Amino acid sequence: MINAVGNPQTLLLLGGTSEIGLAICEEYLKKGPMRVVLAALPGDPGRNGAVAKLTAAGATKVDVIDFDGIDTASHPAMIDKAWADGDVDVAIVAFALDGDPEELWQNQRKAVQVANVNYTAAVSVGVLVAEKMKNQGFGRIIAMSTVAGERVRRSNFVYGSTKAGLDGFYLGLGEALREFGVRVLVVRPGMVRTKFSSHVKEAPLTVDKEFVAELAVRSSDKGKDLVWAPGQFRYVMMALRHVPRPIFRKLPI
Repeated sequence: MINAVGNPQTLLLLGGTSEIGLAICEEYLKKGPMRVVLAALPGDPGRNGAVAKLTAAGATKVDVIDFDGIDTASHPAMIDKAWADGDVDVAIVAFALDGDPEELWQNQRKAVQVANVNYTAAVSVGVLVAEKMKNQGFGRIIAMSTVAGERVRRSNFVYGSTKAGLDGFYLGLGEALREFGVRVLVVRPGMVRTKFSSHVKEAPLTVDKEFVAELAVRSSDKGKDLVWAPGQFRYVMMALRHVPRPIFRKLPI
Protein backbone atom coordinates (compact mmCIF):
# COMPACT_ATOMS: atom_id res chain seq x y z
CA MET A 1 0.00 0.00 0.00
CA ILE A 2 1.31 3.49 -0.87
CA ASN A 3 1.80 5.18 2.49
CA ALA A 4 0.44 8.47 3.84
CA VAL A 5 3.19 10.55 2.22
CA GLY A 6 2.80 8.86 -1.16
CA ASN A 7 5.72 6.46 -1.00
CA PRO A 8 5.28 2.90 -2.25
CA GLN A 9 6.00 -0.04 0.03
CA THR A 10 6.57 -2.71 -2.63
CA LEU A 11 8.13 -2.45 -6.10
CA LEU A 12 8.08 -5.07 -8.86
CA LEU A 13 10.77 -4.86 -11.53
CA LEU A 14 9.93 -6.93 -14.60
CA GLY A 15 13.35 -7.25 -16.14
CA GLY A 16 15.11 -7.68 -12.82
CA THR A 17 18.64 -6.96 -14.05
CA SER A 18 17.79 -4.00 -16.29
CA GLU A 19 20.16 -1.12 -15.58
CA ILE A 20 17.45 1.48 -16.08
CA GLY A 21 14.94 -0.55 -14.10
CA LEU A 22 17.37 -0.93 -11.20
CA ALA A 23 18.13 2.79 -11.33
CA ILE A 24 14.39 3.50 -11.00
CA CYS A 25 14.24 1.19 -7.97
CA GLU A 26 17.22 2.97 -6.44
CA GLU A 27 15.52 6.32 -7.03
CA TYR A 28 12.42 5.09 -5.19
CA LEU A 29 14.58 3.80 -2.34
CA LYS A 30 15.82 7.35 -1.75
CA LYS A 31 12.32 8.04 -0.44
CA GLY A 32 12.62 5.37 2.24
CA PRO A 33 12.95 1.62 2.78
CA MET A 34 10.70 -0.68 0.80
CA ARG A 35 10.49 -4.24 -0.50
CA VAL A 36 11.55 -5.01 -4.07
CA VAL A 37 10.59 -8.02 -6.19
CA LEU A 38 12.95 -8.70 -9.09
CA ALA A 39 11.46 -10.79 -11.91
CA ALA A 40 14.51 -11.96 -13.85
CA LEU A 41 15.47 -14.55 -16.43
CA PRO A 42 16.52 -17.83 -14.80
CA GLY A 43 20.29 -18.14 -14.86
CA ASP A 44 20.86 -14.44 -15.54
CA PRO A 45 24.35 -13.77 -14.14
CA GLY A 46 23.30 -10.29 -13.04
CA ARG A 47 20.73 -11.47 -10.49
CA ASN A 48 23.03 -11.58 -7.45
CA GLY A 49 24.51 -8.20 -8.30
CA ALA A 50 21.05 -6.67 -8.61
CA VAL A 51 20.08 -7.97 -5.18
CA ALA A 52 23.28 -6.59 -3.65
CA LYS A 53 22.79 -3.21 -5.32
CA LEU A 54 19.23 -2.77 -4.01
CA THR A 55 20.10 -4.07 -0.56
CA ALA A 56 22.89 -1.51 -0.36
CA ALA A 57 20.41 1.16 -1.52
CA GLY A 58 18.16 0.44 1.47
CA ALA A 59 15.66 -2.19 0.37
CA THR A 60 14.13 -3.95 3.38
CA LYS A 61 13.87 -7.16 1.38
CA VAL A 62 14.72 -8.21 -2.17
CA ASP A 63 12.93 -11.25 -3.57
CA VAL A 64 13.92 -12.79 -6.89
CA ILE A 65 11.43 -14.74 -9.01
CA ASP A 66 11.93 -16.42 -12.37
CA PHE A 67 10.63 -14.59 -15.42
CA ASP A 68 11.07 -15.87 -18.96
CA GLY A 69 9.50 -13.37 -21.34
CA ILE A 70 9.06 -15.86 -24.17
CA ASP A 71 7.28 -18.41 -21.95
CA THR A 72 3.98 -16.52 -21.72
CA ALA A 73 2.20 -19.57 -20.29
CA SER A 74 4.31 -19.18 -17.14
CA HIS A 75 3.43 -15.50 -16.65
CA PRO A 76 0.20 -15.90 -14.62
CA ALA A 77 1.98 -18.00 -11.98
CA MET A 78 4.92 -15.59 -11.97
CA ILE A 79 2.67 -12.59 -11.35
CA ASP A 80 0.80 -14.50 -8.64
CA LYS A 81 4.16 -15.13 -6.96
CA ALA A 82 5.01 -11.42 -7.17
CA TRP A 83 1.77 -10.65 -5.30
CA ALA A 84 2.04 -13.60 -2.89
CA ASP A 85 3.23 -11.52 0.07
CA GLY A 86 0.86 -8.60 -0.45
CA ASP A 87 -0.04 -5.81 -2.84
CA VAL A 88 2.45 -4.33 -5.30
CA ASP A 89 2.40 -0.54 -5.46
CA VAL A 90 4.62 0.09 -8.49
CA ALA A 91 5.40 -2.28 -11.36
CA ILE A 92 8.24 -1.33 -13.71
CA VAL A 93 8.29 -2.93 -17.17
CA ALA A 94 11.90 -2.67 -18.27
CA PHE A 95 12.98 -5.63 -20.38
CA ALA A 96 13.94 -5.79 -24.05
CA LEU A 97 16.02 -7.56 -26.65
CA ASP A 98 17.90 -5.97 -29.52
CA GLY A 99 20.36 -7.21 -32.09
CA ASP A 100 22.17 -6.32 -35.26
CA PRO A 101 19.48 -4.32 -37.12
CA GLU A 102 20.46 -5.58 -40.56
CA GLU A 103 20.47 -9.18 -39.39
CA LEU A 104 17.13 -8.85 -37.60
CA TRP A 105 15.05 -8.05 -40.67
CA GLN A 106 16.68 -10.93 -42.58
CA ASN A 107 16.65 -13.57 -39.83
CA GLN A 108 13.15 -14.87 -39.14
CA ARG A 109 14.02 -16.65 -35.89
CA LYS A 110 15.77 -13.66 -34.33
CA ALA A 111 13.15 -11.17 -35.53
CA VAL A 112 10.37 -13.26 -33.98
CA GLN A 113 12.36 -13.62 -30.74
CA VAL A 114 12.78 -9.85 -30.45
CA ALA A 115 9.08 -9.33 -31.21
CA ASN A 116 8.03 -11.95 -28.66
CA VAL A 117 10.11 -10.45 -25.87
CA ASN A 118 9.69 -6.74 -26.57
CA TYR A 119 6.01 -6.73 -27.49
CA THR A 120 4.19 -10.01 -26.78
CA ALA A 121 5.75 -10.49 -23.35
CA ALA A 122 5.14 -6.84 -22.48
CA VAL A 123 1.46 -7.21 -23.37
CA SER A 124 1.25 -10.48 -21.44
CA VAL A 125 2.60 -9.08 -18.17
CA GLY A 126 0.75 -5.80 -18.72
CA VAL A 127 -2.62 -7.55 -18.81
CA LEU A 128 -1.78 -9.58 -15.70
CA VAL A 129 -0.41 -6.66 -13.68
CA ALA A 130 -3.41 -4.55 -14.70
CA GLU A 131 -5.78 -7.22 -13.38
CA LYS A 132 -3.99 -7.33 -10.02
CA MET A 133 -3.90 -3.55 -9.63
CA LYS A 134 -7.49 -3.14 -10.77
CA ASN A 135 -8.56 -5.61 -8.08
CA GLN A 136 -6.51 -3.90 -5.36
CA GLY A 137 -7.85 -0.50 -6.41
CA PHE A 138 -4.56 1.34 -6.75
CA GLY A 139 -1.10 1.10 -8.26
CA ARG A 140 1.29 2.54 -10.79
CA ILE A 141 2.87 1.00 -13.85
CA ILE A 142 5.99 2.48 -15.44
CA ALA A 143 6.63 1.13 -18.95
CA MET A 144 9.96 1.79 -20.62
CA SER A 145 9.42 2.66 -24.27
CA THR A 146 11.77 4.65 -26.54
CA VAL A 147 11.69 7.54 -28.98
CA ALA A 148 12.71 4.94 -31.59
CA GLY A 149 9.14 3.66 -31.51
CA GLU A 150 7.50 7.02 -32.11
CA ARG A 151 8.46 7.08 -35.78
CA VAL A 152 10.19 3.86 -36.78
CA ARG A 153 13.44 4.35 -38.68
CA ARG A 154 14.85 2.20 -41.49
CA SER A 155 18.10 1.86 -39.53
CA ASN A 156 16.53 -0.28 -36.78
CA PHE A 157 12.93 -0.93 -37.75
CA VAL A 158 12.46 -4.38 -36.22
CA TYR A 159 13.36 -3.15 -32.73
CA GLY A 160 11.59 0.17 -33.28
CA SER A 161 8.39 -1.51 -34.42
CA THR A 162 8.25 -3.69 -31.29
CA LYS A 163 8.64 -0.62 -29.10
CA ALA A 164 5.97 1.22 -31.09
CA GLY A 165 3.60 -1.63 -30.24
CA LEU A 166 4.57 -1.58 -26.55
CA ASP A 167 4.13 2.19 -26.44
CA GLY A 168 0.64 2.06 -27.92
CA PHE A 169 -0.45 -0.79 -25.67
CA TYR A 170 0.61 0.88 -22.41
CA LEU A 171 -0.86 4.24 -23.37
CA GLY A 172 -4.15 2.47 -24.03
CA LEU A 173 -3.82 0.44 -20.83
CA GLY A 174 -3.47 3.67 -18.88
CA GLU A 175 -6.74 4.94 -20.31
CA ALA A 176 -8.49 1.66 -19.47
CA LEU A 177 -7.20 1.62 -15.88
CA ARG A 178 -7.72 5.28 -15.06
CA GLU A 179 -11.23 4.80 -13.65
CA PHE A 180 -9.97 2.08 -11.31
CA GLY A 181 -7.38 4.24 -9.55
CA VAL A 182 -4.36 2.83 -11.41
CA ARG A 183 -2.01 5.09 -13.38
CA VAL A 184 0.33 4.11 -16.21
CA LEU A 185 3.38 6.13 -17.24
CA VAL A 186 5.10 5.54 -20.59
CA VAL A 187 8.73 6.74 -20.63
CA ARG A 188 10.30 7.52 -24.01
CA PRO A 189 14.05 7.95 -23.64
CA GLY A 190 16.48 8.52 -26.45
CA MET A 191 19.86 6.86 -26.08
CA VAL A 192 20.79 6.03 -22.49
CA ARG A 193 24.32 5.22 -21.31
CA THR A 194 24.00 1.52 -20.41
CA LYS A 195 25.58 -1.76 -21.46
CA PHE A 196 22.49 -2.31 -23.67
CA SER A 197 23.53 0.59 -25.93
CA SER A 198 27.30 0.46 -25.42
CA HIS A 199 27.86 -1.02 -28.90
CA VAL A 200 26.23 1.98 -30.61
CA LYS A 201 27.85 5.36 -31.28
CA GLU A 202 26.56 7.92 -28.78
CA ALA A 203 23.81 10.08 -30.27
CA PRO A 204 22.83 13.69 -29.50
CA LEU A 205 20.75 14.13 -26.32
CA THR A 206 22.15 10.93 -24.77
CA VAL A 207 21.49 10.80 -21.02
CA ASP A 208 22.54 8.76 -18.00
CA LYS A 209 20.27 6.10 -16.53
CA GLU A 210 20.04 8.10 -13.29
CA PHE A 211 18.50 10.99 -15.24
CA VAL A 212 15.84 8.68 -16.68
CA ALA A 213 15.17 7.15 -13.27
CA GLU A 214 14.66 10.48 -11.53
CA LEU A 215 12.39 11.68 -14.32
CA ALA A 216 10.36 8.46 -14.29
CA VAL A 217 9.76 8.52 -10.54
CA ARG A 218 8.95 12.23 -10.47
CA SER A 219 6.58 11.94 -13.43
CA SER A 220 4.82 8.88 -12.01
CA ASP A 221 4.37 10.66 -8.68
CA LYS A 222 2.70 13.53 -10.56
CA GLY A 223 0.33 11.14 -12.33
CA LYS A 224 1.69 11.81 -15.82
CA ASP A 225 0.84 9.46 -18.68
CA LEU A 226 3.82 10.11 -20.97
CA VAL A 227 7.26 11.66 -20.68
CA TRP A 228 10.29 12.06 -22.97
CA ALA A 229 13.86 11.75 -21.69
CA PRO A 230 15.23 14.32 -22.16
CA GLY A 231 12.24 16.58 -22.67
CA GLN A 232 13.68 18.12 -25.86
CA PHE A 233 12.86 14.89 -27.68
CA ARG A 234 9.20 15.79 -27.52
CA TYR A 235 9.80 18.65 -29.94
CA VAL A 236 12.29 16.72 -32.08
CA MET A 237 9.79 13.90 -32.59
CA MET A 238 6.92 16.33 -33.09
CA ALA A 239 8.81 17.70 -36.08
CA LEU A 240 9.96 14.32 -37.40
CA ARG A 241 6.42 12.91 -37.37
CA HIS A 242 5.48 15.39 -40.09
CA VAL A 243 8.54 14.99 -42.32
CA PRO A 244 7.47 13.43 -45.66
CA ARG A 245 8.76 9.89 -46.09
CA PRO A 246 10.97 10.65 -49.15
CA ILE A 247 12.80 13.25 -47.04
CA PHE A 248 12.71 11.20 -43.81
CA ARG A 249 14.54 8.30 -45.44
CA LYS A 250 17.43 10.61 -46.33
CA LEU A 251 17.92 11.91 -42.79
CA PRO A 252 21.06 10.64 -40.96
CA ILE A 253 19.16 8.91 -38.15
